[in-house]
Formats: sequence, structure tokens, C-alpha cells
Amino acid sequence: MIKVAIIGASGYTGVELSRILCNHPHVTLTAATSRQYAGQPLSEVFPNLRGKVDLVCENLSTDEIAERADVVFTAVPHKTAMDIVPQLLEAGKKVVDLSADYRLRDLATYENWYQPHSSSSYLAEAVYGLPERYRDDISKARLVANPGCYPTSIILALAPLLERGAIDSRTIIADSKSGTSGAGRSAAVGTLFCEVADGFRPYKVAGTHRHTPEIEQELSCAAKTDITVSFTPHLLPISRGILSTIYAELQPDFDAEKIGAIYKQAYESETFVRVLPHNSLPATQYVRGSNFCDLGFAIDTRTNRIVVVSAIDNIVKGAAGQAVQNMNIMLGLEEDAGLAGAPFFP
Repeated sequence: MIKVAIIGASGYTGVELSRILCNHPHVTLTAATSRQYAGQPLSEVFPNLRGKVDLVCENLSTDEIAERADVVFTAVPHKTAMDIVPQLLEAGKKVVDLSADYRLRDLATYENWYQPHSSSSYLAEAVYGLPERYRDDISKARLVANPGCYPTSIILALAPLLERGAIDSRTIIADSKSGTSGAGRSAAVGTLFCEVADGFRPYKVAGTHRHTPEIEQELSCAAKTDITVSFTPHLLPISRGILSTIYAELQPDFDAEKIGAIYKQAYESETFVRVLPHNSLPATQYVRGSNFCDLGFAIDTRTNRIVVVSAIDNIVKGAAGQAVQNMNIMLGLEEDAGLAGAPFFP
């Protein structure tokens, strides 16, 4: 069995990693770190893991983690990851980092949106962990930068269209809605029940959300030209899920049949992307708890726009599930190992 550790196991991404990994046929979870809950069984911190995970949370050094694991998931905030990851790589470990610290290839862009980078020499080596785009590179990587949740939903929806020149890249508007688990588990007024229930609101509007440069980076790669998007996130009164509704003008001679063919060619062999029939649109409840991304589209002939809708579970395909998918590829395992279950509904 392959030994796996989670650094930062007490957040929503950490518990989701634990839930997936405890049922993985080829790995065993050997360490779960948490400063806040050190000394407590992980199954007491997260009672859903009773009878499934018997680890005790520990506040371990990087060297101690390296001694126990072959693969390490760093489920910690940006800035924290960049101080941990180099030590793990130097110890010969494979790392899937779920922070933003290695997603942006350009150092100046990262530092403009986040803070000074203390291990920028690894940016060129890190592989952006969207398997449907970079599978071959992931298979050879020792450091994978797991994508953000909003970018995953938008890039999978738009990249095939940009590669084929089907849309005017200057007209992209991405309107995304997320469940509250995307804000993390730390207490904050904005995600209290009474602040969220029975309401619906935007946040970090007008190009201020930190996922914006990540979205633009990957869409620019697909289009082979610089892309600027209008991206607006919203907070939904649900626990998990992202629904992105994306608008763009169609280029001449592209119709529903051609768009359908583009998506079929891009994703017909992909396990975790489900392309719906034309005019059949996704919903968050049909991907809940799964590693699927559901895609659908409709053509607005009156305005000559395509409307693409994508749905993912933000803490599975948008975080922990995609991280395990990346680990499977890095290790040469079945890509769906530990991830083959159907979504849970209702």
C-alpha cells in the first residue's frame, strides 16, 4: 500500500480527502496534521469518519511527515504551502498542493495577487493539475498544483471552444455561484447561517477575486492569445457545489451541432466530464459528493451568444477529488481509484 499524509486535515478539504482516501484501494492514510486539534482523533473532529479513519491529529514537523508518507497532500492556505513543499520535494516525496502557491506560472502575477513567493524556483516545475488538460505532464510530475474550484468549472467549459476558435475570446463573461464550504471552515460572520440562509449575493466583484489570474492563464493557453474575462462569484445558501454560467459571442459558422461535436471530441474519453445533450443543463445536486463536472450549453440565436453551464462539487472535483485524481495519475494507478462512486442524491 502507498503511504499518504494530509497536512491540514481539519478543514473541509482535509476531511474530504480523508473520506475519499479511506476507501481508496491502493493507499493507506498514515498521517493527518492539525495544530488546532492535535491529540484528538480525526473521527472526533469529523464524526462522519467514525469507523473509517482511526488516525489521531498530530502537529508534525515536515521531516516527521516525510518519514511516514510517500505522497503528501498540502491542504493549507497560500503562503503556508510555499514554506512546506520544498522540504517535502527535497525528501523525495510527491506532493499535491491544494493552495494557490504554485498554480500561477508567472512570478510577478502571483506576487501581484497574493504576496512575495519564498520558493519561486519551483513554479516552472509545478504542473497545473487539471487532468483533462495536462494528464501527460501530471504523470511525470513530483509537484502538482491542484486547481481552484471556480477555475476548474470555467476552464473545462471554455477551453475546447477557445482551442477551436468557436467563440470571440473578448466577450467572455463568467457568472459563478458557490456553496459556503468554499469559504473554508474557519468561523466568519459572512458565512454564519443567519447571514447566508434565504439569501444570495455576489462578492469580490469587478475582477477582484484571486482566481481571476488562474482562469485567464489557462484560457490564454487554450486560445494561444491573451484572454481577459469578466468573472463574478456569488455565494449560495447551500453547503457545497459550484454552478458557472458562462456567456460568449459565437464566431461565424458555429452552430449547436458543431459545438456539440467539439465537446464530444474533447471529453468523450474523459471519465469525470459528462457532456449533456444540447439544451439539457447541469445542476449542482446531480454532482454532489462526486468528482464529476457536468457540462451543458444552449445557443441564444437572438444575441448570437452561447451560454455554457458547468456544475461541480467544489470540495470534490473543485478540490479533494481532483487532488486524488492527480495522485492516481502521478502514481500510475487507475485514474478513478477511490473516486468511482455515483453522486449522492438528494
